[in-house]
Amino acid sequence: MDPQRELQMPPPLSILVVDDMQYSRTVLKNTLERIGYDDVRLAGSAAEALDALTLRRADVVIADWVMPEMNGLELAAAIRRQDEEAGRYTSIILFTSKDEDKAMLQAFHEGADDFLTKPIQDVQLAARIYAAGRIAMLQNRLMETSAALETANRLLEHQSTTDLITGLANQRALNQRLEALVLETQARGGGFCLALVSLDQQDEAQVSPFEDLSSEVLLGFAKRLRLAVRPTDLVARVGEEEFALLMHVHSPRDFNRDLFKRVLTSITRDGIQTSEGAVPVLVSIGAHFHQSDQPLMTIRELMKQTRSNLDQARGQSGTRVVVT
Repeated sequence: MDPQRELQMPPPLSILVVDDMQYSRTVLKNTLERIGYDDVRLAGSAAEALDALTLRRADVVIADWVMPEMNGLELAAAIRRQDEEAGRYTSIILFTSKDEDKAMLQAFHEGADDFLTKPIQDVQLAARIYAAGRIAMLQNRLMETSAALETANRLLEHQSTTDLITGLANQRALNQRLEALVLETQARGGGFCLALVSLDQQDEAQVSPFEDLSSEVLLGFAKRLRLAVRPTDLVARVGEEEFALLMHVHSPRDFNRDLFKRVLTSITRDGIQTSEGAVPVLVSIGAHFHQSDQPLMTIRELMKQTRSNLDQARGQSGTRVVVT
């Protein structure tokens, strides 16, 4: 191939020509191929064009304005809706015998990128197709970059609110949810309960493998704690061997403080299963219930009160649960 001609070759584009007149479609296709575009598809109606775009996208759609059933303007609007759903951009050129500023403005208003009047000259068509293809590529590159950034931001947000070892929420996620619940309770009534659950060390004679199996015990305990409460309750890991539960309560009078005794029984029954067998654990729970008719407390105050209850629970024998 002549090096000079190779430099003049247009960038590869997928082009869809839409015209209800077969002769016009064929002429445009031959012209585009002569210019250097080899991925040119034809559609005899707007409906056929939309089906073709569903099967495979196009960089540029060049369509006749005047067509039966659905005209070029309606097709442009439909392509824009299709693009919005698919997260892409298609350049649209309308061609017609109309040569009025009002018609041109209408075409742009309906989503067209460019406007050509018949008869279409080869040089003019080549320039418009090149520009339209460039617009499509730049728009799609921008949308892909934005989508990648959005995905990266969601990943970073997930990582910043997730405990990497257990997969539970972390302290940051707990604070965010707690802040939201405080505001919601003050505005709409109801209440919430914040609990701290401590996985305490036992006598070495009872848990000789505990040190070697700490990760297994931690993961097993986290899973058991998650299963012991409602799916809507937040379970977070907030310390080395400390977890938090946050429960929204719509009707404060229905809140049963004894539920934490049941949670304690559920998470300590039969010990935590590990590769070396069941490891018995000692657990303490401190919880504080807050409802809308009580004085507003800050997150720091709520955590302080809950931790005080946890400290009291640790000092108890038997059922190590304190709820206020």
